[in-house]
Amino acid sequence: MTTSISNRTGAGDVAAAAGTLRLATAGSVDDGKSTLVGRLLHDSKSILTDQLEAVERASRGRGAAGPDLALLTDGLRAEREQGITIDVAYRYFATARRRFILADTPGHVQYTRNMVTGASTADLAVILVDARKGVVEQTRRHAAVAALLRVPHVVLAVNKMDLTDYAESVFAAIAEEFTAYATELGTAEVTAIPVSALVGDNVVEPSELMDWYRGPTVLEHLESVPVDHDPDTCPARLPVQYVIRPRTATHPDYRGYAGQIAAGTFRVGQPVTVLPSGRTSVITGIDLLGTAVDVARDPQSVTVLLADDIDISRGDLLVPSGEAPTLSRDVDATVCHVADTPLTVGQRVLLKHTTRTVNAIVKDIPSRLALEDLSQHPAPGRLVANDIGRVRVRTAEPVALDSYADSRRTGSFLLIDPADGTTLAAGMSSQSPAQRGHRPLKVTSTAETLNP
Repeated sequence: MTTSISNRTGAGDVAAAAGTLRLATAGSVDDGKSTLVGRLLHDSKSILTDQLEAVERASRGRGAAGPDLALLTDGLRAEREQGITIDVAYRYFATARRRFILADTPGHVQYTRNMVTGASTADLAVILVDARKGVVEQTRRHAAVAALLRVPHVVLAVNKMDLTDYAESVFAAIAEEFTAYATELGTAEVTAIPVSALVGDNVVEPSELMDWYRGPTVLEHLESVPVDHDPDTCPARLPVQYVIRPRTATHPDYRGYAGQIAAGTFRVGQPVTVLPSGRTSVITGIDLLGTAVDVARDPQSVTVLLADDIDISRGDLLVPSGEAPTLSRDVDATVCHVADTPLTVGQRVLLKHTTRTVNAIVKDIPSRLALEDLSQHPAPGRLVANDIGRVRVRTAEPVALDSYADSRRTGSFLLIDPADGTTLAAGMSSQSPAQRGHRPLKVTSTAETLNP
């Protein structure tokens, strides 16, 4: 395990901050998550004047002395009335150094399933903890979900430091406990930051009341954390969404296979294999937004033309020949159960993988994760809402699942109730022992973010 030292961001770090950062926030009810997001938007000047005026009017109507910044993200009427976040709220903002796509996810245990949605594509997760309460069960659940979804970077925001007299010892104890727990889960990187979202300490501007902390503010870290989107790190995958046959006078024989590239890079002249049929051909053309290109990369939406007329339809997968995933009807995975109804052994389900949906049956539920001590409870027989567990599923037709460790897009799937279409669980395919690699952990030490 390597350890990095957090230093305040400098102007020379612009190159490391290139690109768009997708982040998700999570935290227990009343930990101040929506307030933190509102403060981040407000202090980074990412709010339009009319939006701020609307929040100020709503705040006055509720008897607040100043603007309630949580209202910037709690947009549903039920959220404002109850003072909690229910649905995932997406916000888009930018600074001079980077663009951001922010998913503000609910903290209530009932809506943990929405955190799975928001964090599934995130590069970074901000997990809030109330400094007065410390690490609670919901904190551990959010950390487990972030680890299972392999979110590369995790920020622990210890909020409401103003209510603990900005005590360094309080922050250090919480940061140490959370970092140890997240590291045991396999989280790649943890950075702990003490904040007060209500008054703005260490959110955008450094806090003068916590001079013992020498690390970055929340925004400084978000602007400087590296985002690695190298499409060549994993084999190329193109789930076919639609077959295009215009049959026009200028294109009488046009047959294109359209979809969004899920991973990797495709090139004209590249030999490809179609799964699950196993037929092979060569790419003769790639159309991107109506323009012919030689190369296309994840996550571009393209239309691919092949040299041979092959029976290809929605749900098929185009992959480079020689880099195809193993076809199998037996799926071993870790799942987050998100439905109110239990998932039981013997239950018939639909398994949706990219654009392909097949019938399946739950053959076994070997274990359920205990969040308290990370132990595995064997043979629970079923999973209930918000449970995390191991499952074995048998599909009626072979599926081309990658390891989730290799590809978050093509290593994931959904289990769906065939009766009403309800999503039952979000699954992450297990990597095989032969493919298992060791990704180095990078944890920002609490001691190194504090004044010695």
